[in-house]
Amino acid sequence: MRLKMCSIHVQDPATAHTFYTDTLGFETLMAMPEYNLFIVKDPGAGAGAAGLLLEPSDNPIGANYMNALHNAGLPAIVFGVPDVQAEYQRLLAAGVSFRGEPTEDPSGISAVFDDGCGNYVQLHQD
Repeated sequence: MRLKMCSIHVQDPATAHTFYTDTLGFETLMAMPEYNLFIVKDPGAGAGAAGLLLEPSDNPIGANYMNALHNAGLPAIVFGVPDVQAEYQRLLAAGVSFRGEPTEDPSGISAVFDDGCGNYVQLHQD
């Protein structure tokens, strides 16, 4: 068994797709703008890669979940990176808004940013 797809609720899937590909560096797995459907994958991932569905938040359940996480300051998803400090600097230079500088705790080094689409996202380095 393996992860095939997961989703993150976003305010505007097309805007999220641009941010997740152009700024974060994910690659498009599927884009069907006429259906407001955008799925991204890890950069360089081959065939059969797990997808991240940029889910429209127009459903009240999705919108409530997304807003509750954001209002509580909790990340909706965690992305692993080899060097949080380097990624923090790269994304800061690209205009991404972080909640603070990277921090270290027993689980590793992390930093949280706002994706501009209704979510906080955590970067994590083991």
